[in-house]
Amino acid sequence: MKLPALKTMAKVPDQINRRDFLKSGGAAVTLTLAPGITVMAFGGEASAAANPATRWGLLIDVNKCAKDCDACVTGCSVENGWKMGGNPETDAQWIRKVDLTNKQTGREVSMPMMCQHCEEPPCVDVCPTGASFKRADGIVLVDKHTCIGCRYCMMACPFKARSFIHEDLEDQKSYAPRGKGTVESCTLCVHRVDEGGIPACVEACDATGHGAMMFGDLKDPTSDIAIALASYASVGLRDDLRLNTGVRYSNL
Repeated sequence: MKLPALKTMAKVPDQINRRDFLKSGGAAVTLTLAPGITVMAFGGEASAAANPATRWGLLIDVNKCAKDCDACVTGCSVENGWKMGGNPETDAQWIRKVDLTNKQTGREVSMPMMCQHCEEPPCVDVCPTGASFKRADGIVLVDKHTCIGCRYCMMACPFKARSFIHEDLEDQKSYAPRGKGTVESCTLCVHRVDEGGIPACVEACDATGHGAMMFGDLKDPTSDIAIALASYASVGLRDDLRLNTGVRYSNL
């Protein structure tokens, strides 16, 4: 029996798939994360605030980073509402301190590790829903409304910079949306940046007098961070992967 020819159907709005919808900006919706806390999930609204002429980044001088200092970690925790626990396998770690030892020379350094805000972020490439995305100004975020907790991004990140939220949440910050069963990571304190401020980790480091962290626009040749990067050597973690990270380290 000869089957009738199939007709090609035009793509109509109600047939647009989930990923197309999310990428179109439909992700800017509200989300209730806990009783009494309803926030705008990172999505269209967060992207709208980004200036494509800007690329935000960090420069960290490990010579100025004290091994016994975790002010940057504490500052981030207080600012964004995640709690520092004792289990790195289950607790949130938007930023953490890492100690390194050169096996040949014995030199020891300590440095903060967080999302590196890659120009070519692997987390975005593998996300099946578009929840992981990069703003036009280089800040990489997770939209909590569209994250399904698959954790592909955690596996793809070479810096182990993302955490899965296992615990029930309380006392959340309205500007730092979180959600049980979703993935999260450093946002460069995007809520501060969009208001002309600096990330909480940088502010906390400055308050100690160490001055190990510098934040600014990598594309602006007159910015302090761009001048510093042009003046002395720095490296990005895993430069061999050609991710062009927005976080750079000097004296590593």
